[in-house]
Formats: sequence, structure tokens, C-alpha cells
Amino acid sequence: MRACWGLSPGRLLAVLVVPVLASSAVIDMTSRAMLLEFCPTCAPANRTAAVAYALGYIYVVLAWVGLYLGVKFYRQMQDEARLALAARTMAHQAQLKMLRYQLNPHFLFNTLNAISTLILDRDTGTANRMVQGLSAFLRHSLDNDPMQRVTLRQELDALTLYLDIEKTRFAERLRVETDIAEDCWRALLPSLLLQPLVENAIKYAVARQVQGGLLRIEARRDGTQLVLRVIDDGPGCAALEGDQLPEGKGVGLHNTRERLQVLYGAGGGFSVHNRERGLEVALRLPFETAAGALD
Repeated sequence: MRACWGLSPGRLLAVLVVPVLASSAVIDMTSRAMLLEFCPTCAPANRTAAVAYALGYIYVVLAWVGLYLGVKFYRQMQDEARLALAARTMAHQAQLKMLRYQLNPHFLFNTLNAISTLILDRDTGTANRMVQGLSAFLRHSLDNDPMQRVTLRQELDALTLYLDIEKTRFAERLRVETDIAEDCWRALLPSLLLQPLVENAIKYAVARQVQGGLLRIEARRDGTQLVLRVIDDGPGCAALEGDQLPEGKGVGLHNTRERLQVLYGAGGGFSVHNRERGLEVALRLPFETAAGALD
């Protein structure tokens, strides 16, 4: 059976017929030879009876065959389940890495263009600071494992690297406020989860207004969930349908929503809505803390 395991079920059944019958006959001949030592009258009366006795042990052989097949199929199903789980895990990791590394080309273009302008204006000090900030942000975003979670404090520290670049571009036009509940600093979340939301707010709320705009980041605990909000005071989004963006609009927002869906499934939440002035994006994810997280 081990040697023929790779055969199709029909061919395997055909191959097993003769061995099963032969095994049954061997068992009968052996047991009958021992039985006749003690009961000479137990010998079969004729050849037909002998054949019937020989096939009488076929159920024993079939029981062992069934047991072998059951164990073998169970092990095979377990192996396939492990392979399928590993494949799904790899697919999720690949998807998360793709979403995590999908840097907005507009950000890079605008930053490099601003650096070029500073160099032409011979403001080399500011240009140098901007290059260093861009280098630090890219190094952080590319070096960190996309599967790793960080504390909210670490996330805001990384976000500061990005905002420092944007503040060089917009100067006093970009105003940033944070309102973080004390018990949320050690909460865990996917790395650079907030950056696409902040980038979206700067692109549509700050850059499009002559006077600039205000960007506000909030964090609260709501029972077993961590609630994060990114709020701006821009013109909002006229294309918003309910609390969902139409497909093809707001790549950063769709990116963030997909990351939450892949990581947390029904345990995560994403919503976006227009305020009286501006746009609010709210994220919900399970509230978990790092026991050894540093303040």
C-alpha cells in the first residue's frame, strides 16, 4: 500500500484485490493449522468449506486496510492544511509588504522638487536639513519589518520625521496638534499606519489652501479597541459616499483600509466622513500593549 500510494483510487483498489485475498487466506491457513492441533474435527468438510473459511478473515484484512487509509489520508490532509496555511500567511505578508512599501510618488516628487528649489535659491542649509530628513524617513520606512507592530509613541516619532520634511516645505502654513490619551502611548499598531492618512490630509487640506491648514491626531481607548483619528480643517471631500470613498480616489485611505482588513479582519474598523469643516478619518483596532514598551 505504501509503494502504490501514488496511484489513482481505482488503480489502487485493483492492485489491492489480490494482496487482500492472499492475506486473508494466509491468516486462515495459519490459524486453522494451530486450531487442528487441539480440535481435529474442526477441519473443513470439503473444498468449498475450505475456501469459505479462507475468505472468512477478509474482514480483518479490510479493517487494517481501512485503518491504514484513514491514518494516511488524515496525515495527508494535515500536511495540505499546513501548506495552505503557510501559503495564505505568505500571501498576507506579501500583500502587507506591498501596501506598506507603497510610498506615494507625489510625496517624493514634491520633496525633491522643494530641495531643488532650495538649492537654486542657494538656501543650502535648509536643503541639507530636508535631505537629511528625507533620508531618515526613507531609512526608517524601508528598514523596519512591515509585519512588526510598534507602540503609538514609536509611530508618532516616525511620523515626526515625515512631518519635519513637510514643515520645511510649508513652514507656518502647516500646523500640527496631537491629543493622545495617557493610556494609549504603549498601544500597539502596524508601523507607519498613520503616515498615508497624514499625507492625504496635507495634500488635500493644507496644500490647496493659501493660508494652509491644521492637522490633528487623536488617540483614545474605547473598551477593547484603540481609536485613532486624523482630522484636518480643509475643504473636505465632495466625492464621499456615506462614509466610504469611491474606488480610485484616496489611494492612501484605501491602502490603510486594506491593511486593517488583512491584519484584523472584523476586529478592525475604518471610517471617513466630512466634518462641518474638514475631513475626519477614524481607525479602530484591538487595544493591545507592549509589556516592555519604553516611554
